[in-house]
Amino acid sequence: MTSDSRSAAPPGEGADFSDIDAQKEVAELEQHNVTAQTAGTRRDMRPLWRWTVFGIGLVLSLFHLYTGYFGTFPGLQQRAFHLALGLGMVFLLYPHTPQETRRQQWYGWALTAGGLGIVVYTIVEGIADWYVLTPAVAILALVQAARYVPLRPLGVPAADAVLAVLGLGSGLYLFVFYEDIVRTQGIIDPGHVAVGTVGILLVLVAAQRTLGAALVVLSGLMVAYAFFGPILPGFLYHPGFTIDRIVTELFLGTEGVFGTPLGISSTFIFLFLIFAAMLTRTGMERFFTDLALGLTGGATGGTAKVGIVTSAFSGTITGSSVANTVSNGAFTIPMMKRSGYPANYAGAVEAASSTGGQIAPPIMGAAAFIMIEFTGIPYLQILQAAIIPAVLFFVAQFVVVHYDAKKMGIRGMPRSVLPNVRLLMATRGYLLVPIVGLFALLSMGYSPIFSAMGAIGLTVGVNLLTQLVMFALRRWRGMEDRLTPWSLVDGLVDAARVALPIIVACAAAGMIAGVITLTGLGNKLSDGLVGVAQNALAPALQAVTFGLLDPSTGLLVCTLVLTMLACLILGIGVPTTANYVITATLAAPAIMAILEPGVDENTVAVLLMAHMFVYYFGVMADITPPVCLAAYAASGISGGSPIMTGVHSVRIAVSGFLVPYMFVFSPELLLQDVTWLTGAWVVATSLVGVWLVGIAVVGYVQRGLHWSLRLLLGVAGLAMLHSGWASDLVGLLVAAAVLGVQYWAARNGGGRDELSPGAAAAP
Repeated sequence: MTSDSRSAAPPGEGADFSDIDAQKEVAELEQHNVTAQTAGTRRDMRPLWRWTVFGIGLVLSLFHLYTGYFGTFPGLQQRAFHLALGLGMVFLLYPHTPQETRRQQWYGWALTAGGLGIVVYTIVEGIADWYVLTPAVAILALVQAARYVPLRPLGVPAADAVLAVLGLGSGLYLFVFYEDIVRTQGIIDPGHVAVGTVGILLVLVAAQRTLGAALVVLSGLMVAYAFFGPILPGFLYHPGFTIDRIVTELFLGTEGVFGTPLGISSTFIFLFLIFAAMLTRTGMERFFTDLALGLTGGATGGTAKVGIVTSAFSGTITGSSVANTVSNGAFTIPMMKRSGYPANYAGAVEAASSTGGQIAPPIMGAAAFIMIEFTGIPYLQILQAAIIPAVLFFVAQFVVVHYDAKKMGIRGMPRSVLPNVRLLMATRGYLLVPIVGLFALLSMGYSPIFSAMGAIGLTVGVNLLTQLVMFALRRWRGMEDRLTPWSLVDGLVDAARVALPIIVACAAAGMIAGVITLTGLGNKLSDGLVGVAQNALAPALQAVTFGLLDPSTGLLVCTLVLTMLACLILGIGVPTTANYVITATLAAPAIMAILEPGVDENTVAVLLMAHMFVYYFGVMADITPPVCLAAYAASGISGGSPIMTGVHSVRIAVSGFLVPYMFVFSPELLLQDVTWLTGAWVVATSLVGVWLVGIAVVGYVQRGLHWSLRLLLGVAGLAMLHSGWASDLVGLLVAAAVLGVQYWAARNGGGRDELSPGAAAAP
């Protein structure tokens, strides 16, 4: 159907849908479960292995519920049990599939060859003892046997079963012999080092299976850096450490694999994943989908707006932009294409909104919990700081999608087939009680662990109370989403499955952070980043601006740009959790070093600005070409080009690349140092700011905008995002003038702007 025929549809009617087609779309979307993420896992397991995985997952979840209620074990014990069961499940669930692409096969052989090369080197140089070499050779042999030895008892390669046992054993060894390990810390014990060697290698293999090669390569390079420091030039030089010392530091203490990231995963994160699994089984997901359909489905470009809302909800729970894109996009992307959106654009909407879910409270992906430990800032304060930037992110997406839909002539779905919002809130609004309860508990000062446990209890309690009411009304049998003993247990196991990539990512990220701490690389790179900005980029920026820019501001801008590039580059194939751990260690201190003198020594504000900045760009890496993982996932569903999908994703999520700079210069956007009056003013002006930026990106309101007007609107939007009465007034005046001319011309001239031919073409 052409753009013209779509735009000829009467207002409020969905020219792209018949009522029957739209009703089918709505029904399919309502029935879709987007939280359970088990894509890529083994599906040919026999009952014995399925029940084994089920039992391990159930034990893992029950362990976290037990420690959440009665108190956690000592740090190393808690984390060791968490990792042990996680590794056991990974090697049973995530196979080396025989359908690997040539690239995947090459990666696998390259990683194995690298490992063998290191083993041979250590033998020749005599720098490793038998208790390191023997486990290393055994693990490498098992990894290749899992690929090529056709021994599969009951559907699982024998080598994978052995790897699963070793994974369980390496973690449980630390759990059982915790006191002995702590007592002999600092002393090289051959038995402990052998177990540590197995554990480190299994973490790397598990990362390759669940997350790809990028994180494995980065972790391996960091371990090599710890050993080869004495032969490295310049600031990379350090005295070096023996293999025994490296293994001991990285696996037998709380500064490596079992560091802060895994500590957060083994406490806060897992409980919130259980909370998410319980919400799904009580109908929350279907409720939010219906709410999104009712609120936005009938609006201009309604199918894309529904995709934004549903993906934002599921993204904040899963914490994975790729997993959410694949699962949610299976329904939203075809729906957008059938309503008239081009394939690249439909995929981009899903990728951008799924990625943005990681910055949306209350869960914000796993990295938000790690921020608690890195900054020492309470979870509630981090959530408060994240609210306005997250709102701006999704409002800007709505603005871009809305005006793009107007430009392309895409209208909404027929309102006759969409859910009634008032009826929905009246009949199922009680489902919001657990989320409200979570915020209430956090606001009262309770810990995230206590709040998560309370939210889980509220979710189950509300569902059981609803069942009693429905039973009294004799409607119990027709009630959907009833919690039963089996669905409760299934939800606990599903939470464990969803947690596996997070557990592995946190373990590998902890290894990287451990090397950075051990070698002092963090301070060196932070100083180097500031040095490059101060000696090279800042003078060039001063020259370009003819000396009008304040030198300290120029230095800060240059440091922020370098930090952004570092986050985006490190985000190539690396999960957001690991990306944040690395950049928070390497790059955030550089920002804080420059910010601290100019922010009235408000340490909390400095920490929030620096860490939120690196976190945002770690998230944005998932949609930034050339390696835009979420865009690649979306293009696989839409049939579009991965790179062009990534380009459109960046365009749709433009606020995600602007707002971090804005809240560094205007901490009011993070609700720092604001009153109710100034806070309300910041919210209002920043919303107008992203609206203007969105219009500037699209270049269309009632008709096409000339590039000069788009530029003026973009500048006005940025001025309004920057806090300050003067900048807000200038932004408002410029925007009023430009939009006034636009509306006057559209009213009196009609048609498209002749200075912007093709304005109604697809973006």
